Amino acid sequence: MMYQWIKDYQQLQQDMDYLEYQIARNKKELKRWTSGDLQNVKLNDKSVAANLENTIFELEYELAHKMNDLYDAKKLISSFKGIDHQILYQKYVEDRTLESIAEQLNYSAGYIYKKHAEIMRVLKFAHDLNLTFSSSK
Repeated sequence: MMYQWIKDYQQLQQDMDYLEYQIARNKKELKRWTSGDLQNVKLNDKSVAANLENTIFELEYELAHKMNDLYDAKKLISSFKGIDHQILYQKYVEDRTLESIAEQLNYSAGYIYKKHAEIMRVLKFAHDLNLTFSSSK
């Protein structure tokens, strides 16, 4: 698929966001067990709470790998040529407005809006086509 990188990039970003959420949640729980309302509760070795530090370490390790993957993906994606890729990269990776993209690329805002809409139609068509083929198997 021509623009599979968008889907891959967005999935990677979502995975990282969820890992950050899990790390924060586990750190809060660990704080409860070490200095909060549960500090006087005795744990056994097999309890989930007893392994929170290991869980946090594993989540942080996975997040670090995802961050490296994201860096590599940005580096690759930024090397793609063509106006379509530039628009998509700036819009969905750099989170820029279509107006600022138009200004930076020296095109009219109307042209960039039109081009973006065309790209989205192509992506939707390809997505729908893929769903049709995968459901007919």
